[in-house]
Amino acid sequence: MQSFRLRVEPFTFEISTNIEMVINNAKLIYGQSFSSDLSENDYVDYRISICHTNGIRRYYKPQARFLCDNREPFKPLKASQGYALMEWGMNWVIAANELEYVIVHAGVLAKDGKAIMLPAPPGSGKSTLTAHLANSGWQLLSDELAIIVPETGRVLPFVRPICLKNASIELAKSWFPEAVFSTIAKDTHKGDVIHLAPPKCAIDMATQSAEIVGIVYPQYTPNTQLDIYQLSMTETFMKLAENAFNFTARGAGSFETVTKLIERSKHFEIHYNDVNEVEAFLREDIIDAS
Repeated sequence: MQSFRLRVEPFTFEISTNIEMVINNAKLIYGQSFSSDLSENDYVDYRISICHTNGIRRYYKPQARFLCDNREPFKPLKASQGYALMEWGMNWVIAANELEYVIVHAGVLAKDGKAIMLPAPPGSGKSTLTAHLANSGWQLLSDELAIIVPETGRVLPFVRPICLKNASIELAKSWFPEAVFSTIAKDTHKGDVIHLAPPKCAIDMATQSAEIVGIVYPQYTPNTQLDIYQLSMTETFMKLAENAFNFTARGAGSFETVTKLIERSKHFEIHYNDVNEVEAFLREDIIDAS
């Protein structure tokens, strides 16, 4: 079993694994955030493991298991899906354990210190849109988790790779031929999955929080022009509460944070086909108008 650490502001993960593909992908994707120097003096927020199942299964249709604090929240997956399992497990760890922040399932990008949250269900094109913006001059704060500080309502960077699926994989590779991609995890419950390393500028800004000025629910719809629907505060609250992992656990604190966030931001649902049209709308109608 080998161990390494990932410093991903505002958390440090220590990961133990006996699956070489997990180590190779983590080193490739995380770059300077990856460290095999495990000093006992360094504080670690979460220790997790990605390991082969025991017995004959290791050699016949090998599988990967994810464990954190002796808990195994997921069923084992194919060993070839081990790196994707690590990334999904890291999301679960934060969503299940962090009560200091309000955590929303959303992509988050910013310009000039102003952030837009993109909460969306699977299949909405959220990660493809996030990848495009992150490589088009926007600050990537997160692809999956908006980490909101209750006292200030600001969102913290949690800069990790962007998870792309199925047709988005080849699209992203054609858009960003110089980008760094993980190996493909074939035939997961989400289809084929790959992880795109965040651009260097996002890593360089990994301690710079942003003010949320817009909440946009994107939905990719083929063969359509950009359709924009302004949402009421009530509609936005209900949608945001549905996407908040720890809304109930934090109780009144979450309610107050989300309410204040909605009061001072713009909120829309959009149906789109062209990511460039979306980028122009976000910049001109939300960022520049704030």
